Amino acid sequence: MKTKFYFFILLFGILFASCKPELSTKEFMVDSWETTYLKIEMYTVNNTDSLQVYEDKFEDNSELIAQSKYNKDGTFSSWFINKKGEQISKATGNWSVVADSLLVAFNYGGRDMKVSYDITKTDEGFIGRSKYDWDEDGDFDDLLTMKTKRIKTNKN
Repeated sequence: MKTKFYFFILLFGILFASCKPELSTKEFMVDSWETTYLKIEMYTVNNTDSLQVYEDKFEDNSELIAQSKYNKDGTFSSWFINKKGEQISKATGNWSVVADSLLVAFNYGGRDMKVSYDITKTDEGFIGRSKYDWDEDGDFDDLLTMKTKRIKTNKN
């Protein structure tokens, strides 16, 4: 009987010790990312009753590939890679996490932006969802969904 009890304690201890705690969303975000899918649904685009949808799968032959890097100090940068492998249209800003929401503040194309994304972790990266005024019609009614993958880097 004691043997079974000790075996159970030993087994429980091994399982407990081998469990890796899940990273918080803030710890998880500190890395480099590539957008693999983007969809923006703009309801009432430019104050009309029309729906406009922008969707891109960023496949191998894409004109541009969107990438970003989130740093521990709360800064981030994002850019596009063109077909020549050049980094273009770089934007920098600040980021933070509240619960499972990623908050970013940056200037892009002369426009100050503050966007909140609901983050869902995936095996490859994360899915980010936001409701924002992407069509600049004054209504925060446009939905964005993006899927990302972690960019493999040589970390020492």
